[in-house]
Amino acid sequence: MPNRLAHETSPYLLQHADNPVDWWPWGPDAFQEARERGVPVHLSVGYSSCHWCHVLAKESFEDELTAAYMNEHFVNIKVDREERPDVDAVYMEAVQAATGQGGWPMTVFMTADGEPFYFGTYFPPEPRHGMPSFMQVLEGVRTAWVGRPAEVAEVARKIVRDLAGRRIEYGKAGVPGPEELAQALLGLTREYDDRHGGFGGAPKFPPSMVLEFLLRHHARTGSEGALQMASDTCEAMARGGIYDQLGGGFARYSVDRAWTVPHFEKMLYDNALLCRVYAHLWRATGSDLARRVALETADFMVRELRTREGGFASALDADSDDGTGRHVEGAYYAWSPAQLREVLGDEDADVAMAYFGVTEEGTFEHGTSVLQLPQDGPVVDGVRLAGIRDRLLAARAGRPAPGRDDKVVAAWNGLAVAALAECGAYFDRPDLVDRATEAADLLVRLHFDASAGRARLARTSKDGVVGGNAGVLEDYGDVAEGFLALAAVTGEGVWLEFAGFLCDLVLDRFVAEDGSLYDTAHDAEALIRRPQDPTDNAAPAGWTAAAGALLSYAAHTGSEAHRTAAERALGVVHALGPRAPRFIGWGLAVAEALLDGPREVAVVGAADDPMRERLHRTALLGTAPGAVVAVGEPDGDEFPLLTDRPLVEGRPAAYVCRHFVCSAPTDDDRALARELGAVRS
Repeated sequence: MPNRLAHETSPYLLQHADNPVDWWPWGPDAFQEARERGVPVHLSVGYSSCHWCHVLAKESFEDELTAAYMNEHFVNIKVDREERPDVDAVYMEAVQAATGQGGWPMTVFMTADGEPFYFGTYFPPEPRHGMPSFMQVLEGVRTAWVGRPAEVAEVARKIVRDLAGRRIEYGKAGVPGPEELAQALLGLTREYDDRHGGFGGAPKFPPSMVLEFLLRHHARTGSEGALQMASDTCEAMARGGIYDQLGGGFARYSVDRAWTVPHFEKMLYDNALLCRVYAHLWRATGSDLARRVALETADFMVRELRTREGGFASALDADSDDGTGRHVEGAYYAWSPAQLREVLGDEDADVAMAYFGVTEEGTFEHGTSVLQLPQDGPVVDGVRLAGIRDRLLAARAGRPAPGRDDKVVAAWNGLAVAALAECGAYFDRPDLVDRATEAADLLVRLHFDASAGRARLARTSKDGVVGGNAGVLEDYGDVAEGFLALAAVTGEGVWLEFAGFLCDLVLDRFVAEDGSLYDTAHDAEALIRRPQDPTDNAAPAGWTAAAGALLSYAAHTGSEAHRTAAERALGVVHALGPRAPRFIGWGLAVAEALLDGPREVAVVGAADDPMRERLHRTALLGTAPGAVVAVGEPDGDEFPLLTDRPLVEGRPAAYVCRHFVCSAPTDDDRALARELGAVRS
């Protein structure tokens, strides 16, 4: 019989609706139930494409005996971390503080007041590798709760006190300057893997936001080292198994340092961020590989993640049916030599094995390999290779596909809007701009509530129905970023207006007195701690995303309030950039834009004039960090930057301003390109 999750919209929660565990969704009713019964709360947090979340569910949550014990002695709450990043962040901070590590599934035991006292992640069904079994954990928590209630209560109070004392005050740290960004580059150089690209060891995550910083730093300073790290890392990832060599798109991370074997889930945010990075690498270098990967990744998002309503789904699962009824990680993507021969025949299979690095021993599990593009692979005729790819794709399409999490997350859709809009503009793909516009329309139509007195952005929607959870800071920052990119590409000022609404809400509801930023609004649900995390993890932190949007909006409008808020928010980069550059990459990228101005570019001319089109394209392809671009009719009212911008001798022209100083207008696209290239200062 379905439990209380049967009426939820989250695909992750619905995966647990038929568990024998009597799950509750997060909410006051669950905590009231725990209070009335006098039992602790067991909180389980995960997400739909999480491999070990599935494993824990199969081993423990689907087990009748385990579920019976959980139901008798606990109130069990299941949370989708992608719907409630605030709940996830608060308790993950507690887990990491107590254990030194974190991850999903996250397991937390707490009082009826939400005060945590015992933590963990995945627990196996039997004790192994030094870990207790899940049942041992349940029994231990139950024993402590009944036998030592005063001790449990004191532990819980102490944890909450410690968390409350960790408030961040980086708003007074000062604006980051050239010295801090140079120190950040030096720190990245020390952690750089000069053999395989990327930073650190295994597991290795795509450093998309750090790569954006490196490209912007190169543009501002001319640092060849920064460009080399970015280029080599992008090539290594694009050649590795982390990149889908047949269908495009990136997996979540690599389990090894050489990018060979991925954790196979594909997340929207990773692909949106990396699509944009590769497009920017092409813009800086003209790399054919960067162009190909940017377009293939954009096409992957549109083909496999786009929803019927025009938004983009959150993720594809890591696991799928291997053809025997078992769900196995990577089953959809891995190939054995025998499978290649069955699809291609012996001769083309031999070519494919050499070209894609498939071995008889296998690079993955059970003699299978993840397709790669080894540096020493053979040169294959393009027509023949295209035929091989097409046949392998067709054969793969016949396999059981990974599940898709169809919920639309506002923040991640904002990132997708920015990536698709820019790819469409750079590579003459108006269809991609159309897809970006449709996703932006969905965000405005469904996620944004402009009601007087309660204007807000909703975090999620699914199947055209908006969710009940309020957006967090990353939603406001990333959606505003997407709208600003779309405005620059389309010349439609309404997207700048919508970005302004969101930026104003950030100023009104998320900013602390010292200029630091909270992840939740002032009127959001009160948790044991108001979450506040400035570090970039899998995607830009709300803090740094908002700083970037505020800075760009200020450049468009001249708003001193938005500029000041951006500068105060970037105090965190002044403090953390030199010490932990890998974990504040987007903040460093925004700081590069601040140091460069950012430039303000206005392109004026008749909409059908080819010269205006050339100037507009040149402006979009400029590498000046964070430059904002407005295009429209002379003295047009679509953008503030167009005001008092006439034609020059009857011809379209581009106006460039930086640090309150404007250059003479030009109708020469080559001169404009030089002006929007690297600064040596």
